Amino acid sequence: MRSAGGACDCIAGWHRSACSRPILRPLPPTVIPLSIKPEPRNAADLVRNIDLVRRERYFFGLFRLFEAMLLVGICFSPFAKDLVDLVAPGVALWASLAFLVGASLLFAWEISAGGRRSAPTLIGLTLDITVAGLALLATQGMDGGIAMLLMINLASGGVLLAPRIAFVFASLAVLIGFAERWASIRLLAVEERGLLEVALVGIGYLAVSALMQLLRQEVRQRQKLVEARESDVESLSQLNDLIIRRMKSGVLVIDGQGRIQRINESAWHVLGNPSPTIKDIGLISPELLRRLEHWRSSGKSDFAPSALVERSIEVIPRFVAVPQSAQRSVIVFLEDTTMATRQAEQMTLSSLGRLSASIAHEVRNPLAAISHAAQLLAESEALPDADLRLLEIIRSQCLRMNAIVENILQLSRRERSKPELLQLNRWVSHFVEEFRSVQPLGGDELRAIIPEGGISVVFDSDQLQQVIWNLAKNALRHGRMPDQPARVSIVARRLTDSGQPVLEVVDRGPGIPEKLRAHVFDPFFTTNEHGTGLGLYIARQLCEANQATLELIPVPAGGTCFRVAFHAQPEVLRGLAEEEYLASTQTAPSAN
Repeated sequence: MRSAGGACDCIAGWHRSACSRPILRPLPPTVIPLSIKPEPRNAADLVRNIDLVRRERYFFGLFRLFEAMLLVGICFSPFAKDLVDLVAPGVALWASLAFLVGASLLFAWEISAGGRRSAPTLIGLTLDITVAGLALLATQGMDGGIAMLLMINLASGGVLLAPRIAFVFASLAVLIGFAERWASIRLLAVEERGLLEVALVGIGYLAVSALMQLLRQEVRQRQKLVEARESDVESLSQLNDLIIRRMKSGVLVIDGQGRIQRINESAWHVLGNPSPTIKDIGLISPELLRRLEHWRSSGKSDFAPSALVERSIEVIPRFVAVPQSAQRSVIVFLEDTTMATRQAEQMTLSSLGRLSASIAHEVRNPLAAISHAAQLLAESEALPDADLRLLEIIRSQCLRMNAIVENILQLSRRERSKPELLQLNRWVSHFVEEFRSVQPLGGDELRAIIPEGGISVVFDSDQLQQVIWNLAKNALRHGRMPDQPARVSIVARRLTDSGQPVLEVVDRGPGIPEKLRAHVFDPFFTTNEHGTGLGLYIARQLCEANQATLELIPVPAGGTCFRVAFHAQPEVLRGLAEEEYLASTQTAPSAN
């Protein structure tokens, strides 16, 4: 039955699961787990509840079978006359046999039903009350014992059944008690129990049913509370597991024998993606084992960055002993030094950017004064041609310095990106038309190549205009063969392998030498004496601010390709935008 013991079992099970659940998942026999698939909680709760009900009904049926065997033993025992006075022997014998047969059949039915049906319980209580009434009628000297056994059956039914049904059976037991007294007096002329005694026993039946209902409700409430707490613990455990699994820092647990017990993805990559079947840390990374033994013997860690395996990044191992671990387990944290270095570089660049912006702001005023003075000197008629040439150099260098100042101020005052949904086909066609109208091309060629299907991306329209404008100008300036016009294409397409949308600016010029490709995005790097070296750097920063990347892609046939790869792609918005685009416009032709 679902009693306080069942609730204690649930609480004990919750406590064991909460205390023994591992923070890190163990390595599987063949692969490293890369995702978490929690078991469905509803199915587990349903199975557990069915097991509880099955156990309660099983013991209730077993107790009824014990009662039937006890009653048969008393009635058919050779010492029956010494134990009990059989007023109606025939009724007692047949009632006990019927009770034994019925209890056996109900017990077998209960086992076969698996606790999923309440019919055996209902029929069993009806049989209990009927047999109890017949036993009271046919015997003398067993009234108290029979009443107590029936009270236990009614209490068990009160736990298993709904309140209304439980009170129906309790009331039926009360009526059977009064009917048995009336039959004893009228039919057998025996008055063993008084009216007050029958009434008190009936009140006891009703009280026991009421108390069992209160106990049933209390147990169910506590069971729901335990299930809710267990669900919370399970959710927190899954969240904890997911956080540790996706941590950038490597985390692994090593026991006293140097075997890996738990490991997350970052640590697995840092250790060179070893086979999951290899658990000995000495075989995977002798350097890590050496540092671990040094820490265990001296209690001090070696904080020198080191690559634990060949062709791996440098990390700093940190060791923490697992308290109260019988296996002397140690948690090892592998901190990537490149991340700290990158953060330091970003902080340095940010500080230098603010400093450069303040310096550039102060330079503008004297630079404007120098440029204005040079213009006034150029208006003088008494200057020789050599001095005019020097003034022209001053003016050109002032313009160059002013362009550098403008780029630095633009970089420091860059506004936050405002991403929006853009139709690449439409945007590229409009951009090419605008560029042709603003920037005279002469004999050069700028064309748009767009696919037949619509492509939607998420990007700040103004910032994308700035990025592609800069790339197009560079391509027209540098992407030409000697004595030939520049041929530049702006291509919107999807990558064939991944389907990722990209926007490419491709020229057919001599290309960028291989030794310079790694530096084209560095600030202030330029091969043009009149350039500032900030155009490509700012373009990449704008792309990163919009969750995109700007890359230099080698072109096998010669030339240069700068690719903007878009990563922020909500599938739903993209699908809706493409449907609207295809429904409202026709595919724009390639501009030649």
